Amino acid sequence: VQLQASGGGLVQAGGSLKLSCLVSGRTSNNYAVGWFRQPPGKDGEFVAAISRTNVKYYADSVKGRFTISRDNAKNTGYLQMNDLKPEDTADYFCAYSSTILSSYVKRSTMYNYKGQGTLVTVSS
Repeated sequence: VQLQASGGGLVQAGGSLKLSCLVSGRTSNNYAVGWFRQPPGKDGEFVAAISRTNVKYYADSVKGRFTISRDNAKNTGYLQMNDLKPEDTADYFCAYSSTILSSYVKRSTMYNYKGQGTLVTVSS
């Protein structure tokens, strides 16, 4: 399984971006996708996840602004980001697992596979 995140870029505060996570080599339709980010000079943090049972989870800092989804037919997970703020500036990466329990979807280390990041920069 390989993951490729895309869709990052430079946007003004209040703008929107939609990140995509293409999953190649996937062998199950029952999988979880997580999005995580690492701001410059800071530790990585959880952003959003959709569990194997289609339950969605969000960090408090992005609730109401970000929406996670996935399209099994396209082998792609998405993160729609609206009302972006300068503090959303970070390297965003996606993660995939066909075995992770819902209680662990906020932990990047619990995913089997993680992709390269895509940089999101929000200017004020």
